[in-house]
Amino acid sequence: MVPSNSVLRAQVNGAGPTGALAALALADAGWQVSISDPLPAASLLERNRAYAFTHSSQRLLAQLGLWEELQGAMVPFRSLQLLDLAIDQQVPFGLVDLGRQLAAAPGAAVGWVAQHRPLLGVLLERLAAHPAISLELGVGATADPAHPPDRSAADLSVADLIVAADGPHSPSREALGIGVLQRPYRQSCLTALVQLRGSADDQAWELLRPEGPFAVLPLGAGQFQLVWSAPAQRCRQLESLGDAAFLDALSGALPDQLQPDALLDDPRAFPVSLLLARRLHRGRTVLVGESGHRCHPVGGQGLNLCWRDVAQLHRLARRVRAGRLAVERLPAAYGLRRWPDLLLTLLATDLLVRVFSNRAPLLLPLRRFALLLLAHLAPLRQLSLAAMTHGPCQLLRR
Repeated sequence: MVPSNSVLRAQVNGAGPTGALAALALADAGWQVSISDPLPAASLLERNRAYAFTHSSQRLLAQLGLWEELQGAMVPFRSLQLLDLAIDQQVPFGLVDLGRQLAAAPGAAVGWVAQHRPLLGVLLERLAAHPAISLELGVGATADPAHPPDRSAADLSVADLIVAADGPHSPSREALGIGVLQRPYRQSCLTALVQLRGSADDQAWELLRPEGPFAVLPLGAGQFQLVWSAPAQRCRQLESLGDAAFLDALSGALPDQLQPDALLDDPRAFPVSLLLARRLHRGRTVLVGESGHRCHPVGGQGLNLCWRDVAQLHRLARRVRAGRLAVERLPAAYGLRRWPDLLLTLLATDLLVRVFSNRAPLLLPLRRFALLLLAHLAPLRQLSLAAMTHGPCQLLRR
């Protein structure tokens, strides 16, 4: 156990949204934290995309005292339209499907959307200002994740815990010899920012199309972030189109009520794969976020799943600080507690993509029946939304 006056030290590798939040969570739990990233702040901030946030992420931000500051960057959506374009079946999710307590809360929302730059900008500012955190960006990668470059100011060269949050190609994970199970999807994802007509500013869309899921996320003032899944060759073609041709292609992919007016940034395509590390810890190191897992972005689960890793790490770090858990047992406890959520979420997202990204004649009646049940049975919608907003393990607790 840890004496109350001892210093607990953690090293976080990676300062993206997950690594930054993990460092803040550990500092909130009473640890001294060093966080580093080989990229400078400007490069970390330049990623041009948006994230959908669920209530599991909102709770964590509130616990860490970050919600009020980030709320200005969060655009709430109060309805989510699920639309299967192959069978023309629609299911609306609204505040009532959240349950009485969440639906009655001030500023109630089904979820929130935030762009990468303002989100990470706030997290980096908090890291730089926190007295218990040493932040080093653009310092280059280290071959040994357990022994980062010398940081004499914080004396964190030997850490009680190493957090690998350095992405799906994690150098930390590779240095530890932890293998992965990985299956690339035939689809890629293309992101773009557009001006749209036909949707309320507080309405999000999840379109199920034969070529892949298509999310339309509101950012306010008629602007929407698109996350368009399609075969890799199709995404590369879309990425190379001029503005007018891209808008024509987009108009053909969207339902009739959504009309694109303008393309506001350059579309960017990226590959999509299912990834799961064979283990989530080794020695003093834990894998957090995409260093340990990656799923298809259908349903906006990716970053929320990563931040549920952080929430579990926060709970365990507080137990260590309070003397209720030996620090050397934290990595194994983290891995044990994260497996159910990870396995169920990866299975659910993979199943959704397999079932709905086709026109298989045998599946179409089953899809129609399933969506009719969702549309007409409020308890089923509430269970589905609970799985999306709190994680699928929520269903096991009911």
